[in-house]
Amino acid sequence: MPDIVNNPKARRDHHIVDTFEAGIVLHGTEVKALRAGKGQIADAFARVEKGEVWLYNAHIDEYAFGNRQNHAPKAPRKLLLNRSEIRKLEGHATVKGQTLIPLSFYWKNGRVKVALGVGRGKHEFDKREDLKRRDSDRDLRRALSHTTHQA
Repeated sequence: MPDIVNNPKARRDHHIVDTFEAGIVLHGTEVKALRAGKGQIADAFARVEKGEVWLYNAHIDEYAFGNRQNHAPKAPRKLLLNRSEIRKLEGHATVKGQTLIPLSFYWKNGRVKVALGVGRGKHEFDKREDLKRRDSDRDLRRALSHTTHQA
């Protein structure tokens, strides 16, 4: 299923330990703006507060054809999860060094869903290792495709 908005920083800067699917409480103009692809979650994060999960810093542009009832672009948004999932997230969030990061927004049965990941921050050397692995994989694919074309 195609993503509405992706978080490119999430997997680059964090090791994703666990993922959850959450619903999100949105107003009508927010849904229309997301249908137009007008949003970004690169700096967003989630937090568990009083038994509820909230998404902060997710920017959904104002709907171009909205009226004065238009939504605030950076308003905190409530995420919808069942109680056991919230307890698991709360346990992950209390561990030092782990954060709740939105990985993407996507459509599921006509509703906007959030892929929420529990991430542990990567160090600089981890990022370099990922780059080396990606380069070596690319070189290997190139070599394999080159030998198959010559045969």
